[in-house]
Amino acid sequence: MAEDDDIELSDLEDSDNDFDGEGTELLAAAQSGSEQMKTSKDLEAVYDIPVQVSAVLGKATMQVSQLLKLGRGAVVELDRKVGEAIDIYVNNRLVARGEVVVVEDRLGVTMTEIIKSEKS
Repeated sequence: MAEDDDIELSDLEDSDNDFDGEGTELLAAAQSGSEQMKTSKDLEAVYDIPVQVSAVLGKATMQVSQLLKLGRGAVVELDRKVGEAIDIYVNNRLVARGEVVVVEDRLGVTMTEIIKSEKS
């Protein structure tokens, strides 16, 4: 058995220990482990693809005339309350919700909820 195909004890702890004498459970666990490794290696091809990440604090709707009247120091009221979760988008798709944090002198986002989207 190659080093990459080694099975750790923790991989087998969840089994019911109902071995049929031929080790089929062990074989299934080994195949499952190699499938996971193959999947992660397949993903390496997409690691360098850039994506756009946006954190939306809130939204507002206004007329163009109102927008043109805005000047320095103007306040635009958003549709969110203080402390309410913000939306996190990746390539314009909602993927998570989170909270604003300060990292040194920059703003950041902590993800608090991952949004599972249904495939169309």
